Amino acid sequence: MVDRIQLLPDAIANQIAAGEVIQRPASVVKELMENAIDAAAQNIKLIIKDSGKSLIQIIDDGIGMSETDARMAFERHATSKIRTAQDLFKITSMGFRGEALASVAAIAQVELKTRAADQELGTRIVIEGSEIKVQEPCQCAKGTSISIKNLFFNVPARRKFLKSNTVEMRHIMEEFQRIALANEDIFFSLHHNNTEVFHLQAANRKQRIIGVLGGNTNKKLVPVEEKTEILEMDGYVGKPTYAKKTRGDQFFFVNKRFIKSGYLHHAVVTAFEEMLPPDTHPLYVIYLTIDPDLLDINVHPTKQQIKFDDEKLIYKFLRVAIRHALARYGIMPSLDFDQETSFAANRITPIIEPNDAPTIQTFPSRMEDIPDEKESNTSKSSQSTFSFSSSTQREKNNQRHWETAFEGLDIFDQPDNETTENTSINLPAVTIESSWNDEDNALDDKNKSFTKKHKEPYQIHASYIISQIKSGFLVIDQQYAHERILYERYLEALEQQQAVSQKQLFPRTIELSTMEATMLESIREEINLLGFDITPFGQNTFVINGIPAELTGKLDEMELIEQLLEQYRSHLDLKLDIKENIARSMARSSAIKKGQVLSPKEMQSLIDQLFACMQPTKSPSGKNCILTFELDDLIKRFNA
Repeated sequence: MVDRIQLLPDAIANQIAAGEVIQRPASVVKELMENAIDAAAQNIKLIIKDSGKSLIQIIDDGIGMSETDARMAFERHATSKIRTAQDLFKITSMGFRGEALASVAAIAQVELKTRAADQELGTRIVIEGSEIKVQEPCQCAKGTSISIKNLFFNVPARRKFLKSNTVEMRHIMEEFQRIALANEDIFFSLHHNNTEVFHLQAANRKQRIIGVLGGNTNKKLVPVEEKTEILEMDGYVGKPTYAKKTRGDQFFFVNKRFIKSGYLHHAVVTAFEEMLPPDTHPLYVIYLTIDPDLLDINVHPTKQQIKFDDEKLIYKFLRVAIRHALARYGIMPSLDFDQETSFAANRITPIIEPNDAPTIQTFPSRMEDIPDEKESNTSKSSQSTFSFSSSTQREKNNQRHWETAFEGLDIFDQPDNETTENTSINLPAVTIESSWNDEDNALDDKNKSFTKKHKEPYQIHASYIISQIKSGFLVIDQQYAHERILYERYLEALEQQQAVSQKQLFPRTIELSTMEATMLESIREEINLLGFDITPFGQNTFVINGIPAELTGKLDEMELIEQLLEQYRSHLDLKLDIKENIARSMARSSAIKKGQVLSPKEMQSLIDQLFACMQPTKSPSGKNCILTFELDDLIKRFNA
């Protein structure tokens, strides 16, 4: 029998290992920056070109390497961090596996220049695909400079699956932020395509957090600090009012190592109890210091998942410490007893005639399908009580029974999934011609009188619109429906570049974090096509000179921009065209929300515009805009 099992060549083995350690350019950034920190560097410079696809360069002033160490660093499982198996249970360095440089050298073109402080000459090594091309003495500064060019040049399948430059740069900035936040005593800078993005001087932790997350972060922070014999915790949590819909500003550090833990995140969220708005995530930067003997870091190649000796103790400690901090600084939930509930503000007033039979009407797809209906002359009031036309004693008793059955409905809470406002709104001023409107005009000219052809829609819980059709009724989610309307409108505006901008009498400035400012600058040209007029104004600051005319007076400009960036960021991982992403984000940010009261005219306008869309049944995110309920199904359920 022929022997078939054989050892893989080192080059192939390194490429396989690289698939676990190096997933994208951000993975290279993480490994190389951690090596610089382990080398006791006090100044670390990161240079990026084309979001890391063309160049990733790390320059540090650490202890450097000898000629022999420089060559050995690219061998698999070569490390200076551990010597025995017992060292795995008391790791204090960032790296220890000895896989990163070997993996990077297998899938990229690498140039290393390094010099120790006690040496006059340094060493230059050039490697391509695990093969050493050059090894020679060179003149260089103390420390190490390593350049990674053409990542995945010999693994085209991996390079093909890299995301867009915007997405890859976002991941690089996230890794940079995590390392910078964990090492506030080190100077960091980040340059992308010859532009300095970050310039972070050595500082204390609060200054570093503000430097990374933006100057307006200072007003959001609440300090947290607790110490016990086995655990120390300090850091900051954000005030509940500044919580965001998407994650991104949540950081856990254990012994200066960034970790991901859904379990500990739950402890933080629980500590806020009911102070957070629905479906939001608080800002927090938490530093835990614990004996390395009580940790297991060797769980995953990325070293971002660790095991605690007593995870439940950490959970309780974290929750109690944050509660204590919130109580100490007077962060308590506020109660507004004067707020009017959405249900009470929009209560429907049916007028029930004793001899009226239920009228079943069809949702008109053709003008000739529209049935006639007698016009109701009953006046409508948003807060009126149920009334009946008959004055018999039985009907008076029935009225009293109905009022008892609906008693208490006006104290229902608003829906939990959106921030609500109980004020009437006007939908964007766009005229959509529909068959209903055309038929109305035709009948008016012919009969010289207005005749209703369908029942008015009505709203329940200030979130859903009910519209009667021949076979039953439709339930329309007002938020998803409006998102679909706005999405198609914004997409068309981006294609035709014909949006109207309303200039601001007093332009406003908005200061963003470095990541948000970079993101806004990358899409500024496209969102200006939607009617915005935004111009740069110094470091991470922009001036809002105008907004889309249809949004004037409806949304705060700064809040709108922040929501837009938050939604755009959450869609980045999807393979969307930039115009489609912006249209989605704008629709999500500016659409009416659940809990917003609409008048019958506004509801009818929303329905008309929805059914004029190319795809009226689904929101841009794929959620149902419309649900249909058949009359036969209702009859079966009542007769069951």
